Amino acid sequence: MLYDIGLRISYEYDRPANAGRHMLRLVPATLPGEQKVIASYLDIQPMVEERIDRMDFFGNATVEAAYRAPHEKIEFKLHCRVDRHVPERGFVSSPALQHLASQAAAYNTLDPAAPHHFAGRSPRVRPAAAMTAYASDLVQPDMPVFEAVQAITTALHRDISFDAEATTVDTAPEDAFAGKRGVCQDYSHIMIACLRGIGIPAGYVSGFLRTIPPAGKERLAGADAMHAWVRAWCGAQAGWVEFDPTNNLLVANDHIVIARGRDYSDVAPVKGVLRTAGSQTTEQSVDVVPLE
Repeated sequence: MLYDIGLRISYEYDRPANAGRHMLRLVPATLPGEQKVIASYLDIQPMVEERIDRMDFFGNATVEAAYRAPHEKIEFKLHCRVDRHVPERGFVSSPALQHLASQAAAYNTLDPAAPHHFAGRSPRVRPAAAMTAYASDLVQPDMPVFEAVQAITTALHRDISFDAEATTVDTAPEDAFAGKRGVCQDYSHIMIACLRGIGIPAGYVSGFLRTIPPAGKERLAGADAMHAWVRAWCGAQAGWVEFDPTNNLLVANDHIVIARGRDYSDVAPVKGVLRTAGSQTTEQSVDVVPLE
Protein backbone atom coordinates (compact mmCIF):
# COMPACT_ATOMS: atom_id res chain seq x y z
CA MET A 1 0.00 0.00 0.00
CA LEU A 2 1.35 3.39 -1.03
CA TYR A 3 0.76 6.31 1.35
CA ASP A 4 1.33 10.04 1.38
CA ILE A 5 1.79 11.08 5.01
CA GLY A 6 1.67 14.53 6.52
CA LEU A 7 2.42 15.36 10.14
CA ARG A 8 2.40 18.70 11.93
CA ILE A 9 3.43 19.18 15.56
CA SER A 10 3.64 22.67 17.03
CA TYR A 11 4.67 24.06 20.41
CA GLU A 12 3.95 27.61 21.58
CA TYR A 13 5.53 29.02 24.75
CA ASP A 14 4.12 31.56 27.21
CA ARG A 15 7.51 33.27 27.20
CA PRO A 16 10.29 33.07 24.62
CA ALA A 17 12.72 30.19 24.98
CA ASN A 18 16.29 31.41 24.56
CA ALA A 19 17.81 27.95 24.06
CA GLY A 20 16.66 24.45 23.23
CA ARG A 21 17.84 21.07 21.98
CA HIS A 22 15.36 18.51 20.64
CA MET A 23 15.60 14.88 19.59
CA LEU A 24 13.11 13.95 16.86
CA ARG A 25 12.02 10.52 15.69
CA LEU A 26 9.33 11.40 13.18
CA VAL A 27 10.50 10.01 9.82
CA PRO A 28 9.17 6.51 8.98
CA ALA A 29 11.64 3.64 8.81
CA THR A 30 12.85 1.76 5.77
CA LEU A 31 12.46 -1.93 6.63
CA PRO A 32 13.59 -4.49 4.05
CA GLY A 33 10.67 -6.62 2.93
CA GLU A 34 8.15 -4.55 4.90
CA GLN A 35 8.36 -0.84 4.24
CA LYS A 36 10.19 1.63 1.99
CA VAL A 37 10.41 5.40 2.34
CA ILE A 38 10.32 6.72 -1.21
CA ALA A 39 10.78 10.36 -0.24
CA SER A 40 10.62 12.41 2.95
CA TYR A 41 11.14 15.99 4.07
CA LEU A 42 11.16 17.22 7.66
CA ASP A 43 10.82 21.00 7.93
CA ILE A 44 11.56 22.73 11.24
CA GLN A 45 10.52 26.34 11.86
CA PRO A 46 12.02 28.63 12.89
CA MET A 47 15.19 27.46 11.15
CA VAL A 48 17.48 25.64 13.55
CA GLU A 49 21.04 26.70 14.21
CA GLU A 50 22.30 23.14 14.42
CA ARG A 51 20.89 19.97 12.88
CA ILE A 52 22.33 16.45 12.93
CA ASP A 53 20.66 13.60 11.01
CA ARG A 54 21.73 10.12 12.10
CA MET A 55 20.57 6.60 12.94
CA ASP A 56 20.30 5.49 16.55
CA PHE A 57 21.33 2.08 17.94
CA PHE A 58 18.02 0.47 16.98
CA GLY A 59 18.23 1.82 13.41
CA ASN A 60 15.69 4.62 13.86
CA ALA A 61 16.07 7.82 11.83
CA THR A 62 16.90 10.52 14.38
CA VAL A 63 17.21 14.28 13.98
CA GLU A 64 18.90 16.40 16.64
CA ALA A 65 17.94 20.07 16.37
CA ALA A 66 19.26 22.95 18.48
CA TYR A 67 18.37 26.62 19.01
CA ARG A 68 20.45 29.32 20.65
CA ALA A 69 18.40 32.38 19.72
CA PRO A 70 15.11 33.29 21.46
CA HIS A 71 11.97 31.81 19.89
CA GLU A 72 8.30 31.77 20.91
CA LYS A 73 7.17 28.66 19.05
CA ILE A 74 8.42 25.65 17.11
CA GLU A 75 6.73 23.76 14.31
CA PHE A 76 7.77 20.38 12.91
CA LYS A 77 6.23 19.42 9.56
CA LEU A 78 6.83 16.07 7.92
CA HIS A 79 5.87 15.14 4.36
CA CYS A 80 6.71 11.68 3.07
CA ARG A 81 5.66 8.91 0.72
CA VAL A 82 5.88 5.37 2.04
CA ASP A 83 5.34 1.98 0.42
CA ARG A 84 4.08 -0.38 3.13
CA HIS A 85 3.82 -4.07 2.39
CA VAL A 86 3.60 -6.56 5.25
CA PRO A 87 3.77 -10.13 3.93
CA GLU A 88 0.73 -12.19 4.79
CA ARG A 89 1.43 -14.58 7.62
CA GLY A 90 0.32 -18.15 7.36
CA PHE A 91 0.96 -20.56 10.18
CA VAL A 92 3.50 -19.12 12.64
CA SER A 93 5.84 -21.74 14.03
CA SER A 94 6.86 -20.83 17.55
CA PRO A 95 8.18 -22.92 20.44
CA ALA A 96 6.29 -23.73 23.60
CA LEU A 97 6.57 -20.93 26.12
CA GLN A 98 8.64 -23.14 28.40
CA HIS A 99 11.31 -23.52 25.68
CA LEU A 100 11.60 -19.87 24.65
CA ALA A 101 14.33 -19.02 27.16
CA SER A 102 16.69 -21.62 25.74
CA GLN A 103 16.17 -20.27 22.21
CA ALA A 104 16.84 -16.73 23.40
CA ALA A 105 20.00 -17.89 25.18
CA ALA A 106 21.24 -19.40 21.91
CA TYR A 107 21.01 -15.96 20.25
CA ASN A 108 24.67 -15.16 20.87
CA THR A 109 25.02 -11.60 19.57
CA LEU A 110 23.92 -8.19 20.82
CA ASP A 111 22.79 -6.71 17.52
CA PRO A 112 19.79 -4.33 17.64
CA ALA A 113 17.32 -7.18 17.01
CA ALA A 114 18.68 -9.39 19.80
CA PRO A 115 15.94 -10.47 22.23
CA HIS A 116 18.28 -9.80 25.16
CA HIS A 117 17.69 -6.02 24.90
CA PHE A 118 13.95 -6.54 25.33
CA ALA A 119 13.71 -9.13 28.11
CA GLY A 120 14.33 -7.16 31.30
CA ARG A 121 13.72 -3.77 32.81
CA SER A 122 13.82 -0.70 30.55
CA PRO A 123 13.49 3.01 31.37
CA ARG A 124 9.66 3.07 31.30
CA VAL A 125 8.80 -0.60 31.95
CA ARG A 126 9.81 -2.59 35.02
CA PRO A 127 8.75 -5.95 36.47
CA ALA A 128 5.33 -5.73 38.10
CA ALA A 129 3.77 -8.60 40.06
CA ALA A 130 0.17 -7.67 39.16
CA MET A 131 0.79 -7.67 35.42
CA THR A 132 2.91 -10.83 35.55
CA ALA A 133 0.13 -12.60 37.45
CA TYR A 134 -2.47 -11.36 34.95
CA ALA A 135 -0.46 -12.70 32.02
CA SER A 136 0.36 -15.98 33.77
CA ASP A 137 -3.35 -16.69 34.20
CA LEU A 138 -3.86 -16.46 30.43
CA VAL A 139 -1.19 -18.92 29.30
CA GLN A 140 0.19 -22.41 29.91
CA PRO A 141 3.85 -23.56 29.77
CA ASP A 142 3.19 -25.78 26.76
CA MET A 143 1.34 -23.05 24.83
CA PRO A 144 3.07 -21.83 21.63
CA VAL A 145 4.55 -18.39 22.18
CA PHE A 146 2.66 -16.84 19.26
CA GLU A 147 -0.66 -18.07 20.68
CA ALA A 148 0.30 -16.82 24.14
CA VAL A 149 0.97 -13.33 22.79
CA GLN A 150 -2.33 -13.38 20.88
CA ALA A 151 -4.18 -14.38 24.07
CA ILE A 152 -2.67 -11.48 26.01
CA THR A 153 -3.39 -9.05 23.17
CA THR A 154 -7.06 -10.06 23.14
CA ALA A 155 -7.39 -9.97 26.92
CA LEU A 156 -5.93 -6.47 27.23
CA HIS A 157 -8.20 -5.19 24.48
CA ARG A 158 -11.13 -6.66 26.40
CA ASP A 159 -10.15 -5.56 29.90
CA ILE A 160 -8.78 -2.04 29.32
CA SER A 161 -10.95 0.84 28.11
CA PHE A 162 -9.59 3.42 25.70
CA ASP A 163 -9.78 6.78 27.49
CA ALA A 164 -7.74 9.73 26.26
CA GLU A 165 -8.38 11.63 29.50
CA ALA A 166 -7.33 8.92 31.95
CA THR A 167 -3.55 9.11 31.57
CA THR A 168 -0.71 11.36 30.47
CA VAL A 169 2.53 10.67 28.60
CA ASP A 170 4.23 10.17 31.99
CA THR A 171 1.73 7.70 33.49
CA ALA A 172 3.43 4.54 34.74
CA PRO A 173 2.20 1.22 33.28
CA GLU A 174 1.34 0.00 36.78
CA ASP A 175 -1.03 2.94 37.29
CA ALA A 176 -2.70 2.56 33.90
CA PHE A 177 -3.13 -1.17 34.52
CA ALA A 178 -4.65 -0.55 37.96
CA GLY A 179 -7.11 1.95 36.48
CA LYS A 180 -7.86 -0.25 33.46
CA ARG A 181 -7.97 2.84 31.24
CA GLY A 182 -5.59 4.58 28.89
CA VAL A 183 -4.39 5.19 25.33
CA CYS A 184 -2.21 3.25 22.90
CA GLN A 185 0.98 4.09 24.82
CA ASP A 186 -0.55 2.60 27.98
CA TYR A 187 -1.84 -0.53 26.23
CA SER A 188 1.61 -1.05 24.75
CA HIS A 189 3.56 -0.52 27.96
CA ILE A 190 1.20 -2.77 29.90
CA MET A 191 1.50 -5.52 27.28
CA ILE A 192 5.29 -5.25 27.26
CA ALA A 193 5.34 -5.64 31.05
CA CYS A 194 3.00 -8.63 30.83
CA LEU A 195 5.09 -10.36 28.17
CA ARG A 196 8.44 -9.74 29.81
CA GLY A 197 6.98 -10.92 33.11
CA ILE A 198 6.35 -14.36 31.65
CA GLY A 199 9.63 -14.53 29.76
CA ILE A 200 8.70 -13.21 26.31
CA PRO A 201 11.01 -10.44 25.01
CA ALA A 202 8.90 -7.49 23.92
CA GLY A 203 9.45 -3.99 22.55
CA TYR A 204 7.61 -0.80 21.64
CA VAL A 205 6.81 0.48 18.15
CA SER A 206 5.78 4.03 17.27
CA GLY A 207 4.15 4.84 13.98
CA PHE A 208 1.13 6.05 12.09
CA LEU A 209 -2.25 4.36 11.88
CA ARG A 210 -4.45 4.80 8.86
CA THR A 211 -8.04 5.35 9.96
CA ILE A 212 -10.96 4.42 7.72
CA PRO A 213 -14.06 6.67 7.93
CA PRO A 214 -17.50 5.16 8.55
CA ALA A 215 -19.42 4.02 5.47
CA GLY A 216 -20.81 6.97 3.57
CA LYS A 217 -18.63 9.52 5.38
CA GLU A 218 -15.75 11.49 3.90
CA ARG A 219 -12.26 11.16 5.28
CA LEU A 220 -11.49 14.16 7.52
CA ALA A 221 -8.18 15.95 7.03
CA GLY A 222 -5.96 15.57 10.06
CA ALA A 223 -8.10 12.80 11.55
CA ASP A 224 -5.48 10.08 11.36
CA ALA A 225 -3.19 9.47 14.31
CA MET A 226 0.23 8.70 15.61
CA HIS A 227 0.00 5.29 17.23
CA ALA A 228 1.91 2.73 19.28
CA TRP A 229 1.93 -1.04 19.36
CA VAL A 230 4.05 -4.00 20.51
CA ARG A 231 6.57 -6.38 18.96
CA ALA A 232 7.19 -9.75 20.57
CA TRP A 233 10.02 -12.19 19.96
CA CYS A 234 8.27 -15.47 19.18
CA GLY A 235 11.32 -17.72 18.88
CA ALA A 236 14.26 -18.31 16.58
CA GLN A 237 12.12 -19.30 13.58
CA ALA A 238 9.24 -16.83 13.86
CA GLY A 239 11.40 -13.94 15.07
CA TRP A 240 9.69 -10.64 15.82
CA VAL A 241 5.94 -10.35 15.32
CA GLU A 242 3.97 -7.13 15.87
CA PHE A 243 0.61 -6.89 17.67
CA ASP A 244 -1.75 -3.96 18.28
CA PRO A 245 -3.47 -4.46 21.68
CA THR A 246 -5.42 -1.19 21.41
CA ASN A 247 -7.30 -2.61 18.42
CA ASN A 248 -6.73 -6.37 18.96
CA LEU A 249 -4.94 -6.79 15.63
CA LEU A 250 -1.93 -8.38 14.09
CA VAL A 251 -0.08 -5.42 12.59
CA ALA A 252 -0.47 -5.14 8.82
CA ASN A 253 -0.52 -2.52 6.07
CA ASP A 254 -2.57 0.10 7.97
CA HIS A 255 0.30 0.48 10.47
CA ILE A 256 3.29 2.51 9.23
CA VAL A 257 6.42 2.09 11.38
CA ILE A 258 8.41 5.12 12.52
CA ALA A 259 10.67 3.68 15.20
CA ARG A 260 11.27 0.58 17.33
CA GLY A 261 12.77 0.39 20.80
CA ARG A 262 12.45 -1.03 24.30
CA ASP A 263 9.71 1.40 25.38
CA TYR A 264 8.46 4.92 24.70
CA SER A 265 11.66 6.50 25.98
CA ASP A 266 13.59 5.04 23.02
CA VAL A 267 11.18 6.23 20.34
CA ALA A 268 9.47 9.40 21.64
CA PRO A 269 8.57 11.54 18.59
CA VAL A 270 9.86 14.72 20.25
CA LYS A 271 11.92 15.08 23.41
CA GLY A 272 14.55 17.45 24.63
CA VAL A 273 15.31 20.42 26.84
CA LEU A 274 14.76 24.16 26.57
CA ARG A 275 15.33 27.28 28.68
CA THR A 276 12.11 29.17 29.28
CA ALA A 277 9.50 30.02 31.92
CA GLY A 278 5.79 29.41 32.09
CA SER A 279 3.75 26.79 30.30
CA GLN A 280 3.40 25.68 26.70
CA THR A 281 0.63 24.55 24.38
CA THR A 282 0.93 21.94 21.67
CA GLU A 283 -1.11 20.89 18.64
CA GLN A 284 -0.79 17.85 16.40
CA SER A 285 -2.41 16.68 13.18
CA VAL A 286 -1.75 13.64 11.00
CA ASP A 287 -2.85 12.70 7.47
CA VAL A 288 -2.31 9.20 6.14
CA VAL A 289 -3.61 9.18 2.56
CA PRO A 290 -3.63 5.89 0.61
CA LEU A 291 -2.69 6.23 -3.05
CA GLU A 292 -3.81 2.78 -4.23
